[in-house]
Amino acid sequence: MKTIRPGMPAPVIQLPDQDKNPIAISSLKGTKLLLSFHPLAWTSVCQQQMEALEEHVAALAARNARALGISVDPVPSKKAWADAIGIQSTRLLSDFWPHGEAAASLGVFREQDGFSERAAILLDEEGIVRFVKIYPLREVPDIEELLEALQAM
Repeated sequence: MKTIRPGMPAPVIQLPDQDKNPIAISSLKGTKLLLSFHPLAWTSVCQQQMEALEEHVAALAARNARALGISVDPVPSKKAWADAIGIQSTRLLSDFWPHGEAAASLGVFREQDGFSERAAILLDEEGIVRFVKIYPLREVPDIEELLEALQAM
């Protein structure tokens, strides 16, 4: 499957967050979204990635945007991890079952590994993809780059 490209509409995605609340991407229209895919919870680079989102909630809001952290970890693991690393405002979504379906629908699921790429996908207020970047697994996405891209949208 090819990675989704700028100009394409986001697929239908609904996933539970760390508090078991269903989050439908389509219900968030009117707000820019940063879909921040990370391979697995409980790893240092993923922790840094989610902490950066949490630390920049106000900067995201100033750009009419919010971030969603997404991985294949099950909801109980996402909840325990969020509590352990102090994530309170950022929703951490579980793409556990069907396993990796949301990541696969965007072309960022690593079938051979059973988890997603480390990727950032920006959606505009209408749910249209405006930015896609896949990062090396050991690299924390540059939050400043993402904030600049959101500002330019």
